[in-house]
Amino acid sequence: MTTYIPSLTLPAFVFEKPAAAVLLPIVLGQAVGLSARPDGSKKTYNALKQPPYAPPAHIFAPVWTVLYGSMGYAAYRAWTAGMNSFDANKVLLAKQGATLYTIQLGLNLLWMPLFFSLGRPIEATVDIVALTGLTGYLTYTWSKVDKVAGWALAPYLGWLGFATYLCAGAGYLNNWDFHGKQKVQKEE
Repeated sequence: MTTYIPSLTLPAFVFEKPAAAVLLPIVLGQAVGLSARPDGSKKTYNALKQPPYAPPAHIFAPVWTVLYGSMGYAAYRAWTAGMNSFDANKVLLAKQGATLYTIQLGLNLLWMPLFFSLGRPIEATVDIVALTGLTGYLTYTWSKVDKVAGWALAPYLGWLGFATYLCAGAGYLNNWDFHGKQKVQKEE
């Protein structure tokens, strides 16, 4: 069981307004992506040995944009359904889910700098495993409040499972050391 922790939770207005709920993760995700230098990240990605079924680098930005949007929509749906419910348990679950959502968003935004900017595949893998587990619990929690919110998180959860495989696979295939790949990236 989790707890609603206001100091660790995005402000209520983010969840109450559909545009804010949907756009916040998209804008934050794009900001982190741009801060990690997309060309540098693409070069690093292409320089790494990748596990089977790794998609081309240009796939990630559009996929993540859609996933961030659906994540935000789920947040709006769950919060609205919970706060408008006469069921005290749903209200509590919506608030607890808001704390989980905020923490998972932080873990999500931390992954790219860990993997690409800092070249820390072990820490990135720990981050994404924690993120995937937390998102699974969030999906379960918010599905008790609003089924649509739970289903809106399902593609995100599925992609996180695939991304975990890619992260751990790249780490393993590159001996958990990206430093040589970072130098190649900087020399070009």
